[in-house]
Amino acid sequence: MTVERAADRVAERLTALDELLRERDGLLTVMDRVVAMHGTARLIRTMVGADSGFVADVETPDRAVVRWMSGTRTDQLQNLVVPIGQGIGGRALALGTAVRVTDYVSSPAITHHFDAQVRHEGIGGMLTVPIIDREGQTLAIAYAAMRKSATFGDFAVDRMHEIAGQAATALRIADATEAREADAVAAERQRMQSALHDSVGAMLFLIGVQVRDLHRSIEDNPAMADRLRKLECDVSAASNALRESLLVMAETTPERALPVEIAEYARSFEARTGVPARFVQLGNVAPLDAERTTLLVAVVREGLLNVEKHANPQSVIVSLGSCEDGGVHVVVADDGTGDATTTPGSGLGIRTLAERAVRLGGHVSLVRDDDGGCTLRGWLPR
Repeated sequence: MTVERAADRVAERLTALDELLRERDGLLTVMDRVVAMHGTARLIRTMVGADSGFVADVETPDRAVVRWMSGTRTDQLQNLVVPIGQGIGGRALALGTAVRVTDYVSSPAITHHFDAQVRHEGIGGMLTVPIIDREGQTLAIAYAAMRKSATFGDFAVDRMHEIAGQAATALRIADATEAREADAVAAERQRMQSALHDSVGAMLFLIGVQVRDLHRSIEDNPAMADRLRKLECDVSAASNALRESLLVMAETTPERALPVEIAEYARSFEARTGVPARFVQLGNVAPLDAERTTLLVAVVREGLLNVEKHANPQSVIVSLGSCEDGGVHVVVADDGTGDATTTPGSGLGIRTLAERAVRLGGHVSLVRDDDGGCTLRGWLPR
């Protein structure tokens, strides 16, 4: 290979590397909600040719708040609350379509609740477009503004719609990334909680038992008895502090934590018993309320407990998914031998779960499979 060809190959590889790095930087940008919206405000100025661009976050269906700005001269618009129907942004939120004015403070098409802020910023012509997700929900409002009276034509509106589409995609990716990060944090908190409970909690319990036994054996030594009594109080206080800390660590959002908790129970079962336990999520499961989430987790916990006590399995599969009828189901299936004389579903735990499910319009059942093993199913409507 000649020196020239080698140099060309190196140049090609460097070009490819640069392209990959740009793609990575772009992906990291849309994975962060704040960075993505700041980028949207800057993109408005570049693509539309506006003097300034800003984005308002729709916090509730009837209110938006201006959060991200580019090219503004003052902070008058920062954190400005825009109720639905008020001003140009509130009108876009109400109509769900683009709104444009040639001169903001004199336009008869909008209300003038924010004329003071607009005058202070020195804005004339303005265009707003809602940023809408796939389900038709308005996520944010994008603004383009000029510092003098100006007419935004159809070309500018089309560009703003294009920007709004890109912003909606960025918000969707950012929200999904945030949810995955929160789930990972919840899983780590659950792991740490279990580890502390099984190690430090067990150690404090054993110390407490030994101190109490020692205290009873030296009742004829008042001085030592007082010291042991103080030590027993310290151990009790440490146990209470640990318990409170574990409770705080367990405080996650129930709706979001459903897949995390089920997966953690499967991992805990495998670590405890040595039996492979695989968690499978069958498609996306929309968030449920806390009561339904708690019940489905309880079904998995009871199912794994029964497997551990009675099944003697080689493997276990725990699954979570949505049903065609709109409900959500969990399944705990094992390939164990178990006790053939035991009637499936006869235990108090299963009966209690079944009664709770019925009250919520669902059902819980435990059946013995034809080829061995048992399957516990729980189903709840949305």
